[in-house]
Amino acid sequence: MPEPHSPAGTGAGSHTGTRISARAALEAVTDPGTFAEVPVSEGEFKPDGPLDWDGYGASRARAEERTGERESVVCGTAEVDGTRTVLMSFEFGYLGGSLGQRTGDRIEAAHTHARTHGLPVVSLIATGGSRMQEGMRALGQLQRVARQSALTGAAGLPQIAVLRDPTTGGGWATLGAGADMTVALAGSQVGFAGSRVRPADADPAAYTAEAQLAAGAVDAVVRPDELRRDLALRLKALTSPAAGPAAPPAALGRTDPPDTGWDAVLRARAPERPRAQAYLDAYFTDRAVLRGDRCGGVDDGMLCGFGLRDGRAIGYAAQCGTATTPAGYRTAARLVRLAGRLGIPVLTLVDTPGAANGAAAERAGAGAAIADLFAAVASSPVPVTTLVIGEGGSGGALALAAPDNTWATPDGYFSVIAPELAAAILKRPPSAVHATADQLRIRPQDLLELGVIQGIVTRSQ
Repeated sequence: MPEPHSPAGTGAGSHTGTRISARAALEAVTDPGTFAEVPVSEGEFKPDGPLDWDGYGASRARAEERTGERESVVCGTAEVDGTRTVLMSFEFGYLGGSLGQRTGDRIEAAHTHARTHGLPVVSLIATGGSRMQEGMRALGQLQRVARQSALTGAAGLPQIAVLRDPTTGGGWATLGAGADMTVALAGSQVGFAGSRVRPADADPAAYTAEAQLAAGAVDAVVRPDELRRDLALRLKALTSPAAGPAAPPAALGRTDPPDTGWDAVLRARAPERPRAQAYLDAYFTDRAVLRGDRCGGVDDGMLCGFGLRDGRAIGYAAQCGTATTPAGYRTAARLVRLAGRLGIPVLTLVDTPGAANGAAAERAGAGAAIADLFAAVASSPVPVTTLVIGEGGSGGALALAAPDNTWATPDGYFSVIAPELAAAILKRPPSAVHATADQLRIRPQDLLELGVIQGIVTRSQ
């Protein structure tokens, strides 16, 4: 049986960063004096557990004496910068923060309390995995935890995971990776496999918070001194939906309409034209980033998250002028679906020459990813507002556009295909590209006349 600060779970790992107790973690993020534990009914439990594991009861007693806790997780309610929240904080000093039957009892009680009172859930995770001394009864708690998380999500309540050091095994594969938004503390060990069960030649750098961020598995990596503010912002953004559709942002570039189709193309491609980052900065007072497709991919040309405008939250998915990859489409679909479940309206900014069309994109499932985003936008239960701020290249742009609430700036255009490609397909010479652009009727004023967009925005919006 592992002893002090030694993991007891199947995914246990080595000490890679500063570890604090469950209650110290709670104190670091909650408003002073607001934490109160959630009552829990624990079932009958034999001294040495369901397997009669010799010495298990004594190990639990030593863990309790050492930490002052009766189990590996502390659950309760508190305010985080004024937002009432249910929190679950793992005590790694108690048998490596491992999940056993009574851990499951507490997590279920916390989720039930959250659903009863309509509160968001935050998990402050530090665990080595499932508790071997309880065998399959312990591993089965993962199904229990997953069900509680699913029920809480279906109730329209947000869940945020904070990955402390370490977060491995089933705790990562349920509470961590299964949360709506996931934040990791810098330097923490994060991965399904802990250091003691990995292949001998495995690269330890792959099992870190930073590696998971690069792989699109977490939304942000923060320092401990940044966590309180980051968590408060995410809770505010996920629990304060704006009423009604998002208003289209005001144009930040030119306000005069383009004279010709080719003029529209040149203006949209101009390097000095304001891009998505400028629009988001002007539109929102603060933003909580959602990053990655949870399938191993990140597209830095697709910015997603939830922003605060006049104190209320709006989801956003914004293209940055680059060809959008499958990971970008999947991340946007993730954002749209989460916003829909939480009742938060969505703003999308279209600016792409089109979908990435190289071999790597095809192997990564470009068609399926685009189809999934089309479906997410089409079926969204919340209003989606779209503004074309630059290039609107074919289906790669249309997938992000609201069917009945798309607007354009004078710097934007929308086309079934780029004029150069249209001319090539029609076997026209390069000299015919400008005329083809006019024939495609891609200028904002053409799109308005055709009924493709609802209006052209200016700075006076």
